[in-house]
Amino acid sequence: MAAKDFFHSHVKNALIKDGWTVTDDPLPIKWLGTTLQVDLGAEKVFAAEKDDRQIAVEVKSFIGASKIDDLKDAIGQFILYRSAMKKTFPKRELFLAIRDAAFANTFEQPEGEILREEETIRIIVFNAEKEIVKWIS
Repeated sequence: MAAKDFFHSHVKNALIKDGWTVTDDPLPIKWLGTTLQVDLGAEKVFAAEKDDRQIAVEVKSFIGASKIDDLKDAIGQFILYRSAMKKTFPKRELFLAIRDAAFANTFEQPEGEILREEETIRIIVFNAEKEIVKWIS
């Protein structure tokens, strides 16, 4: 089993506070003879729509020595998981969970904005209080 990201429990608690039910920790994805593991799977029932929304969440800390290396690793993993999920979990939306400071330092900068737009990356921004600050689809 892969090591959990430093902020794994922060994101899990933030999702629960936001009304999500964590269904998988981690969420296994069978792909080309191997099993990938997205950090979290969650769902939320919307009574008004009588439907549920299913998500998968990959947590990234962005605490490495290089912002570009962290960005490369996060985007590469996100794209790989998104491709693998298309067949296994076609209804489940993949999100990258990033703390608010890392989001401001990376995804609100030109390099992050370009990647976010070109690669259609969904992001959950969370804070140190284990709360979701914003959803970016």
